[in-house]
Amino acid sequence: MDANTASSKPIVEAPSSPAASLPPEGVTRWRELQKLIQCSREWVRLLEKQGKFPKRHKLTPRCAVWSNKELHRWFADPSNYRAEG
Repeated sequence: MDANTASSKPIVEAPSSPAASLPPEGVTRWRELQKLIQCSREWVRLLEKQGKFPKRHKLTPRCAVWSNKELHRWFADPSNYRAEG
């Protein structure tokens, strides 16, 4: 079999958007968020402080969540995102 006629399938598929696995509504905890953005908590905290990342909501002193709706806005345009409020 010739390499040129072996298959018409792409060898490497384009990765899907991290937001594709995120439900459009609801909230996400740090453990799930970290898998999507692969950055440190401190990086996220600094971006939150500057208004460049969605703000977390504290459910309890030890449990914080981020709005999926806001995360989708951030994933759509991270460099131009500005937190509301």
